[in-house]
Amino acid sequence: MELTLLGTGAPGGLPRPDCPCAACASSRGAGARAATSLLVDDALLLDLTPGAVFAAARAGHSLAAVRQVLLTHPHDGPAVELPASLPPAGRVPDGQELTLISGHRVRAVAMDAPGTGYEVTSPEGARLLYLPPGASPAGLAGRAAEPYDVVVCDVIARPDAVARLRAVEAVGPATEVIAVHLDHDAPPGAGLDRRLAAGGARAVPDGTTLAVGAYHAVPEVPRRTLVTGGARSGKSVEAEQRLETFPEVVYVATGGRREGDAEWEARIGLHRERRPAAWRTEETCELTGLLEEDGPPLLIDCLSLWLTDAMDRAGAWDDGRWADGGEERLRERVAELVRAVRGTRRTVVAVTNETGSGVVPATASGRRFRDELGRLNAAFATECEQVLLVVAGQVLVLRG
Repeated sequence: MELTLLGTGAPGGLPRPDCPCAACASSRGAGARAATSLLVDDALLLDLTPGAVFAAARAGHSLAAVRQVLLTHPHDGPAVELPASLPPAGRVPDGQELTLISGHRVRAVAMDAPGTGYEVTSPEGARLLYLPPGASPAGLAGRAAEPYDVVVCDVIARPDAVARLRAVEAVGPATEVIAVHLDHDAPPGAGLDRRLAAGGARAVPDGTTLAVGAYHAVPEVPRRTLVTGGARSGKSVEAEQRLETFPEVVYVATGGRREGDAEWEARIGLHRERRPAAWRTEETCELTGLLEEDGPPLLIDCLSLWLTDAMDRAGAWDDGRWADGGEERLRERVAELVRAVRGTRRTVVAVTNETGSGVVPATASGRRFRDELGRLNAAFATECEQVLLVVAGQVLVLRG
């Protein structure tokens, strides 16, 4: 089955008409995207959008042989002119199946938002799932009969759609996930590629043709990632976004609880509200055991609080205890953590803080914490395939 993406943008396209934002300003030329529309084997058109005929021609295809035009979502705005050669466009009721004269079977899939998804099976058995913008399949239960070859969906706005499909094994290790309906809230350029790759997905330019069912290289998800940055830089959000397409995640909160500290409780509440409901939280600083176990991905937030606990246990805040074995005890605990990170089989995303770029701490214990955190970050980063620095919400790739 041959799939041509005539457009990969949001319904209004990218850049949006008359939008002055920075994302739209940078989405010009090769970065521009027409509204998403898919052409399957020159016989089936999924979503009729303005300029579809010209988009097909630019991609080396024609719409003359199209025998079915299906819409996935309500198309707002001015009416789209229907080329004379095309049959009328329409939507199929949820659960209904069509068999086209070309031999393709199309089944309408119910969504949890306005719109209809379509499962397309070629005469040779290749399978495609296409979802409308801002939607995820509804009522998924039980294991899928087999994974799809390609899933085309709104990965940025609805990463949980990929997570749900993974949970029932409708998205497997060899499934190609293509992000479409891309709007100006998606990071531009390399930032988009990095964020999608973290979830095993990718974006392609308008006009790209894919062979559904053929062998292809699926983006490799980094096993270990360290995300560092200053206070309120956006590092925790970046870490969370990297795991949004996974059906299960263990969120390891190393800060614990602070009785009577309203500000701390408010901060924890904001983190909790951001996380998907399916994620499980463990409040612990015993990271070595978690890293040595098999299981779903770990999100560790954060290493600086873990180090605070480790220094408490080692008596590292007191100069006398530091000189009397405290330094050795701390070094041993850090080395144990680093060994566990090196040997882990789990996907791990860890958050830490950059504390050595600002004011020099006024106390000896403060300077000791700054120095030890710098050493911990360097040792942990050495074991990670990817290291990211977040500054003012923008991500700089230091490794990977």
